[in-house]
Amino acid sequence: MTDLTDAPNSAAPPRRRRKDARPAEIVEAAFKVFCAHGYGKARVDEVAREAGIAKGTVYLYFPNKQALFQAVIEAKVSAALSRVGDLVDGFEGPTEALLRGMLRQMYENIVLSDTRLLMRIIIGEGHQFPEIRTLYYEKGIRPGMTVLDRVVQRGIDRGEFRDGPIREFPRLVMAPGLMAAIWGMTFAENEPIDMDRYFEGHLDLVLNGLKA
Repeated sequence: MTDLTDAPNSAAPPRRRRKDARPAEIVEAAFKVFCAHGYGKARVDEVAREAGIAKGTVYLYFPNKQALFQAVIEAKVSAALSRVGDLVDGFEGPTEALLRGMLRQMYENIVLSDTRLLMRIIIGEGHQFPEIRTLYYEKGIRPGMTVLDRVVQRGIDRGEFRDGPIREFPRLVMAPGLMAAIWGMTFAENEPIDMDRYFEGHLDLVLNGLKA
């Protein structure tokens, strides 16, 4: 990450700019450490080493490893979902086009990015550390399902989507995306998939199932 103290023509003093940027740098370092070692084996001193700071500096911003993990989820998952929510809020066209755009953003920002590695941690260690499973659900899964529910309900209300079980289980819309994330983390070397084509197949399956 570029040191913000090198940015030209900034009004803030270099030391202040560095201090303001430090939490984001620590979170990015923590993300790399969690992805490399998992939650249980990750250590705060490794995060500090990755960020190029003293271990005590991490604790100035984050009291413990769980707080670090929450910050990672918020930076990688919650922020992506917020962008999806903004798309939904400002969209005035057909719901089919809205769903296409929303799913594309989810693929780009979560399913096919390194962010999916957080899901691997939850699947592999959530039984041992239920607190991180709850964090991921509260910060990622539930908000994502809320957005999906809004989009599906919008389509139903406008007569574009048919009513049915999907109203109760909007998560079904995202199920092929979950499969894509898992495949990418497990079997991609054995059987590579053209994810552009896969994404179109996802859209075809979902939209033909939803259309009124």
